[in-house]
Amino acid sequence: MKTINILKATFFIFCILNLNSCDSISTPNELPEAKKSTPLAISIENIEIVGDPGHFIVEKKSVSDQYGIQIIRFSFSSESAAELQPVSIKFNFPSIDINGFWNPLISVDKVNYYSSAVTSKASSYAPVLSFYNNALQNRITIAISDAVNQSEIRSYLREEDVIFYPEIRLFKEKMPKTKYYEIDLRIDTRDLPYYKTLADVAEWWAGNPDYKPMQVPDEAKKPMYSTWYSYHQNITAEEIVAECKIAKTLGCNAVIIDDGWQTRDSNRGYAYTGDWQAERIPEMETFVEAVHAEGMQLLLWYSLPFIGENAKNYPKFKGKYLRYWNGQGTWVLDPRYPEVRKFIVNTYIQAMEQWKVDGFKLDFIGRFTADDETILTAEDGRDFASVNDATDALMTEVTSRLTELNPKILIEFRQPYIGPVMRKYGNMFRGVDAPNNAVANRIETTNLRILAGNTAVHSDMFIWRKEEPVEIAALQILNILYSVPQLSVKLAEIPDEHLDMIRYWFGYWNDHRHILLDGAFVPSNPGANYPVLSAILNGYRIITLYEEMPVLYEDSVNELDIINAKASDQIIIQNKNKRIARIRITDCMGNEVYAEQISLAAGLHEFKVPPSGMISFKRK
Repeated sequence: MKTINILKATFFIFCILNLNSCDSISTPNELPEAKKSTPLAISIENIEIVGDPGHFIVEKKSVSDQYGIQIIRFSFSSESAAELQPVSIKFNFPSIDINGFWNPLISVDKVNYYSSAVTSKASSYAPVLSFYNNALQNRITIAISDAVNQSEIRSYLREEDVIFYPEIRLFKEKMPKTKYYEIDLRIDTRDLPYYKTLADVAEWWAGNPDYKPMQVPDEAKKPMYSTWYSYHQNITAEEIVAECKIAKTLGCNAVIIDDGWQTRDSNRGYAYTGDWQAERIPEMETFVEAVHAEGMQLLLWYSLPFIGENAKNYPKFKGKYLRYWNGQGTWVLDPRYPEVRKFIVNTYIQAMEQWKVDGFKLDFIGRFTADDETILTAEDGRDFASVNDATDALMTEVTSRLTELNPKILIEFRQPYIGPVMRKYGNMFRGVDAPNNAVANRIETTNLRILAGNTAVHSDMFIWRKEEPVEIAALQILNILYSVPQLSVKLAEIPDEHLDMIRYWFGYWNDHRHILLDGAFVPSNPGANYPVLSAILNGYRIITLYEEMPVLYEDSVNELDIINAKASDQIIIQNKNKRIARIRITDCMGNEVYAEQISLAAGLHEFKVPPSGMISFKRK
């Protein structure tokens, strides 16, 4: 350890004063309250419905106008049942002090706010769009109350006047005839960190009794092993039990048996899906018992809506499908038929009662959707006109029935099957498929954390080749530390040093998950792929650096862990006041490379920390 020279110190002081992410790192234990500056006000007169509402009369009124938060309600009423026609809610605001945007699907173009859009419904993403400034403070966050039916929130900047023109497009997807519909528009212009205003939107949605989130058992927040990337469909009971034996010693608590257990077909399609007879693992009950004997729970993958064209169950539901999925060899069930819902619910109940599984990974819920060919009426055996409403009824029954049988049931969905409605169907949200892409996994899990509330956020299953240097393999874990790890490498085949690395970092994660998952989560700049992530609880802060960033050692922090998830071994600390601290530096496998009690003077200090290693400070 050494104090850096004056020239370098001047450079890093400049960085500390100007880097957006540094502001996030130094966020205190309690999130800041709104500053008393005057927020931007959007006049209700300037918010209008554009388009022909047809038979409907539209009324607009303010239902809440607190400091910096406006809620405007739009009511559509018709004397007789009629189809809601595509319309838009439009307004505008000047582009003043805006530097970037956030929505639930940002992953590639996060900087060009010239045009931005997100389409959402019950089974995909969420209807929210946020603009922030150079200090990552909210300028305006826009959200709507209806997260069930399809909507699109888009915005563009008109170059002629440098004004943003947001538009909320409604009813583009056909809906059943109705006499009444209402929707609330929420506009938040408080001067708070962007992630705080987004968390408040999630809390607003969760306050709706129809969107009440599912209970999250502690088991949902423990590392898991997944068979998908390691085995794909070619699984055997013997191999998975052997993997579970190793995974348990590494700190895993459950195994997710992905696609392949239910059929011997390995063509990566779904032509034989829908009978759920465990053809590849015929002694499923014995297999589950063997996994339980290793101290691991077991979750089974199911595709919610699919009955393959070669499945024995296919003829049973003829005439009760929404459509054929060309290229995948499967039909999509129509949940508006009560016998379809009964079949799906009973499939999961039977698996729990007969095989004693602990949970389910439910996939492809987004395929429950109407199109232009769908007849939206409750007739010919259908007891719902709306596919969305029928899906909600189905999933509400699934979760309530399974929870009755097992209050700690685990149910996982993956992106894009996320959002306020999905939180009542599942208690685990996983990042979208990102095999061997640590940065993408970091982005997607962070996006999920921002809106997920207390729902457990899981990483995509991470993999690497056994030839990888151990420091590089470790990056797959370090990029998702603020979510629940899902491991998917063949543990029996990787080098011992890889196992030591997993054991060390999973042990650290398990020991500190109360901070990583339940502490105050502080994401940095979305436009820079979140180069710094942090969490703090009761004076213990954990910071992970993915780029070269100086770190402020706050006076309020008693213990500080800085994880080096970047290429260099340089860590720069800014200390405001002199302090005595015990420091410890470890490499990626937990080997101690330096330990000493030091007197840390005020100013800037440089430490050498191995890539994928960590430096820890404990205040005396």
